[in-house]
Amino acid sequence: MAAKTRQKSDAPDASDRVSRIREGVTAAILEHRLLPGTKLGEDEIGEIYGASRTLVRTALQQLAHEGIVNIEKNRGAFVARPTPADAREVFEARRLIEPTIVDHAIDAVSPAWLDRLGRHLAEKREAELRGDARASVRLSGEFHRLVAEMSGHSIYLGFLKELIARSSLIILLYRRHDTPACGTDHHAGIVAAIRKRDKARAGALMLSHLNEIEAELFLKDPAADELRLADGLGA
Repeated sequence: MAAKTRQKSDAPDASDRVSRIREGVTAAILEHRLLPGTKLGEDEIGEIYGASRTLVRTALQQLAHEGIVNIEKNRGAFVARPTPADAREVFEARRLIEPTIVDHAIDAVSPAWLDRLGRHLAEKREAELRGDARASVRLSGEFHRLVAEMSGHSIYLGFLKELIARSSLIILLYRRHDTPACGTDHHAGIVAAIRKRDKARAGALMLSHLNEIEAELFLKDPAADELRLADGLGA
């Protein structure tokens, strides 16, 4: 009986540790502290979080299911390296759901939520002014998550969390170095439309914002380079 009791009491702790590992790895990816292709050693992660290899493996498998981590046979787990095709699919998916998310958010708008969005915009501006690139990148993704939380739609929120993490990897790999990250001005415009309960404008601004982010990416297919090289050498 005592053994059974201990097993039951350990279960919540195990679940909490798995969640902490998942959240920690995801946060590091969002802040660009873990780069695409980084090896995620089970033993090292276990030491950092005080977790067994079994729990670390469970967390990594969950992240792999979300497309944030790749698990390779006999090699282990690595931070994913999205392809240009992956990038296009991620932004296509975001364009499909985020205008609807902001529509739901306007239905649920409240003074408390508007205050929270306003404080978030101020925090993002402060990060930009002090040149804190990691915080700026993280806060950019958090803005979209906040709007999804505001919407009260748990399914969309789950989808968007995954898409935001993938977007962070995509931006790290493919953003042109002379272009800014997700802009505070864009976010401020969306918040202003939410404040006015203007669904059409909020949705249009969100679409325009996502289109601009994707347009700033240098999504070049490696196969195209190979074709041009073959043509050149064959001339």
